[in-house]
Amino acid sequence: MKRIYLDHIAATPVEEAVVEAMLPFLRDKFGNPQSLHSDGQLVLEAVEEARAKVAKLIGARPEEIFFTSSGSEANNMAIKGIALAKRDKGKHLVLSAIEHQSVLHAAKALEKFGFSSTLVPVSREGLIDPEDVKKSIQKETTLVSVMLANSEVGTIEPVAEVARVCREAGITVHTDAVAAVGNIPVDVDALGVDALSLAGDQFYGPKGSAALFLRKGTRILPLIDGGIQEGGRRAGTENVAAIVGLGKAAEIAGDKMDVRGEKAIRLRDMLIQGMLERVDHIFLTGDREKRLPHHASFCVEFIEGEAMLLNLDMKGIAASSGSACTSRALKASHVLLAMGIDHALAQGSLVFSLIEETDEEDIAYLLEVFPPIVDRLRRMSPLYTKFLEENKK
Repeated sequence: MKRIYLDHIAATPVEEAVVEAMLPFLRDKFGNPQSLHSDGQLVLEAVEEARAKVAKLIGARPEEIFFTSSGSEANNMAIKGIALAKRDKGKHLVLSAIEHQSVLHAAKALEKFGFSSTLVPVSREGLIDPEDVKKSIQKETTLVSVMLANSEVGTIEPVAEVARVCREAGITVHTDAVAAVGNIPVDVDALGVDALSLAGDQFYGPKGSAALFLRKGTRILPLIDGGIQEGGRRAGTENVAAIVGLGKAAEIAGDKMDVRGEKAIRLRDMLIQGMLERVDHIFLTGDREKRLPHHASFCVEFIEGEAMLLNLDMKGIAASSGSACTSRALKASHVLLAMGIDHALAQGSLVFSLIEETDEEDIAYLLEVFPPIVDRLRRMSPLYTKFLEENKK
C-alpha cells in the first residue's frame, strides 16, 4: 500500500541537499567552532554562513539570528528572556488566545515572578483584531506576542498591524513564525517585530534546528547560562550539523518558495473544495483566503478526530488532529475553543498539510477513501443517531 503523508505541519522530510550539507559535520569536520585552531575555525565559518542564510530568508542581519534547538525553545527564550529583561518597566504580557503552548506555558511560568497576561480573543476564522490588542495594553505591558500563522487552522495573522499598534505604545513585539517561515514570504522589517521564532523542520530542514531573530537593541536574558556561544545569549556547544542543515534549508526555501507555494495552493484548494462537496456536516476551520498555502483543516461533526486518523492510517494516509504538541492529549484544542467552536465539534478536528512531493493523485485518493470512513464511524456514533432521530420530528 502506498503511504500518503499529509502531516507535514508536524515536520517535513529533510531535503536531500540538506542532508548532504550536514554529513561532513557529522564525520570529519567535527571541530568545536569555539576552538582557535584551524579545524575549529573551519566549522565556525560554516555556522556563520548558515546564520547569514537564515537571516536572508527573513530580511534580517546575521548578527540578529540566534540558533536554538526548537521553535519551542525560541519561543521560551523570547517570552521569558524579554519579559524578565524588562521587568523593571512592567510585568504584564498580551498574547493571542490561540498561541502555541510554548508561548502560553512560558507566560504561565512567569506568574511565579509576579507577571500577568491578557489573552486577546480571535474571530470564528481565528483572526485577531489589532484594535483588541490595543485595548488589552496596560501601563505595565512590556511584551506582546501574536503568532504569524496558526499551525492548527492555517490562519495568517495581521502581525504588521499589531506591531504598529505596539510601536505607538513603545512595547516590544514577538511573533511565533514557526509555521510561516519557509512557507510564505516573511520580512522582519515589513512586519515590524522585535523578535521572531522559526524552525527548520517546517521547511525541509532537520528536526532540532531552529532560531530566534532578535532585533538589535532588544534586551533579553538568556535561559541557558554558561559559555559565550551565540553572543552570550545561549550557552552550550553548537549543534553544528543541525545549524548547517537549517542554513541550507533556508537557502533552498528562499529559491523555491514561489513555485512550492503555487502548487500547494492549487492542491490545497482542490482538497478543501472536495471535502466540502463530498462530506456532509464538515466545516473548514481557519480563514479560507488568509491561510498557509499548504494547509487544510476541518471539523467533522458527530465523530472524533482520533478515530478518523486511525481509519485514515489503515488506508495509508497520515494526517493530524491539532498541533503535534497536543495531538496525544485527547482533549479539545484550545485554538478551536478560542475560535468559538463547540467542544463536541472541536473533538472532530482534522489537519492535512502538503509538501512539494504531494500530487493530485494523493488528494484524489484521500477524497475517495475519506467519505466512506466518515459514514462508517457515524453509523457507530450515538451523537449522529440522536441527530437523525431529532431531525425526523
